[in-house]
Amino acid sequence: MSRPAPSGDIETFPNPQTGRDYTIRMRLPEFTCLCPRTGQPDFAALDLEYVPGALCVELKSLKLYIWSFRDHGAFHEAVTNEIADRLVAALQPRFLRLTAQFNVRGGIYTTIVAEHRQSGWNPAPALHLP
Repeated sequence: MSRPAPSGDIETFPNPQTGRDYTIRMRLPEFTCLCPRTGQPDFAALDLEYVPGALCVELKSLKLYIWSFRDHGAFHEAVTNEIADRLVAALQPRFLRLTAQFNVRGGIYTTIVAEHRQSGWNPAPALHLP
């Protein structure tokens, strides 16, 4: 039985509703990378939310891309921004936020939030009901 391998490729598909702003939210609870100083594994849950432009991310390719960091040494700040930058490059979203909640290390929990907003894009105002 062949298994899929980690991949740096991110596949996309056309946004089925380009005329509307809507938010796609995903939780990737099994992210791992390596500490660049000790080589020990770091574990995190990634929360991705984005408002698509013309493209959406294909989930299996996202899973394999995230899996590719398993043997990658990087500081929390660097890896979070690297993933956010790669997703922005592939998707060109109207808005993207990646939140990485790393497990405790040395008694410290680290959360990194990287955001991107397309130039000139603002979310629609919230509807206030009487």
